[in-house]
Amino acid sequence: MAQSLEQQKTDSVFQLVKTQFNAKQADSIYALTSDAFKRNVSAETFNDVANNQLFHLGEIKHSSLISFVNNKIATYKLVFDSMTLQLLISVDEYSKMDYFRFQPYTKPEGVKPALVATSNPLKSATDKIVDTAARPYIQKANTVGLSIGVISNGKISTYNYGETTRGNNLLPTANTIFEIGSITKTFTATLLAYYVNEGKIKLTDTITKYLPDSVAANPALQNITVVTLSNHTSGLPSLPDNFYSHPNDTLNPYKNYDSQLMFAYLKTCKLNTQPGEKYAYSNLAVGLLGTILERVSGKTFDQMVTEIITKPLKITSTMQHVSPVLRARFAAVYNETGKSTLPWNFDVLAPCGSLRSTVNNLLVYVKANMDTASSDTTPLHKAFLLTHQITFNKGIKLGLNWHVIVVNGIEYYFHDGDTYGSSSFLAFNIEKNVAVIILSNCGEGVNDIGVNILKRLE
Repeated sequence: MAQSLEQQKTDSVFQLVKTQFNAKQADSIYALTSDAFKRNVSAETFNDVANNQLFHLGEIKHSSLISFVNNKIATYKLVFDSMTLQLLISVDEYSKMDYFRFQPYTKPEGVKPALVATSNPLKSATDKIVDTAARPYIQKANTVGLSIGVISNGKISTYNYGETTRGNNLLPTANTIFEIGSITKTFTATLLAYYVNEGKIKLTDTITKYLPDSVAANPALQNITVVTLSNHTSGLPSLPDNFYSHPNDTLNPYKNYDSQLMFAYLKTCKLNTQPGEKYAYSNLAVGLLGTILERVSGKTFDQMVTEIITKPLKITSTMQHVSPVLRARFAAVYNETGKSTLPWNFDVLAPCGSLRSTVNNLLVYVKANMDTASSDTTPLHKAFLLTHQITFNKGIKLGLNWHVIVVNGIEYYFHDGDTYGSSSFLAFNIEKNVAVIILSNCGEGVNDIGVNILKRLE
């Protein structure tokens, strides 16, 4: 999984930090930091803090991962002889730390005192499988609501747990609207496939063909093709350097990042790797892909999603902007600690994570992706088929934005999503006619629930 790969990379760096910390090698830890980090913290300052404050704590006796938020920031519990602290780190595309901070240890919230309400009847085998996987998550004190959809043995089942807003005692339903985060990327891939089949764009086209001349002039962009934007091998970073440097809302970070800022970055950017050679998950790349599709179609991302995907599927609760009519069905959102936060709004990077949807809508979407009936020759069906074609297979396998994961030896098309206040999971296997969809209105990830359900459904 994309999240698991990023977490593994961060864990590997943490293990190096732990080793060097216990050896009291401040210089070696500093060498693990990124250029951006070094611009803000000098080696002299870092060594002074490490030698005069941190190393006096002694060795790290025990350590454990507390959380990995938004596929980016890992928090580790560190146990010393005299105290317990937590360390927050994140790493860039080069596996260098761009965030490194010690904090007092904050004990996890614990569990809810009473059994959380559910619509699960606990009658069938699938009912019990879902409950076994969902209960440990929804009983945590920080989580709020869950909506789950399962396709298995030709049957569709939906399950709901918790509340739409903390304290309102209202169960979510299969029509409750959640942020779906990066599952949006699979919709963007479908739009790409649709226009490829229409002859409006080619996967092998270089992206400079579709960019303003002032941006296309950057030599670094000359070898990036459309397909590398969709399978995360473009060489572009996860987010552009100027993403956090512009005035923004810390709780709504994508809201004010516009095309002017993105193009300003692209005019002078350099790539981390040669296009097509190495997988590195990139929100920027998929956002740029969406911009290219907007220029090809003359329509906004939201318009393309509506006209090409949701209208043909007759799903009416999947959109970028929730209308006033639907707002009552939009679940309140909470961060990974359980505190109320804001839903995210997007500008130019909307194609990487802006959509909101429901379990019922996503069940229709995934069933359409799983439909292999030869009689269905609609443009949308053809687009779905193209998104499943493998475009990269070096350590990780991808189609167009769809990742392929293996659970108990079985391959599933997969994507997950995270915002500060929501988490999502979608996986399906066409041959077995199995799919699992999970939506949460909490920033704590739900991948473990999804994988555990898949394991037991087999």
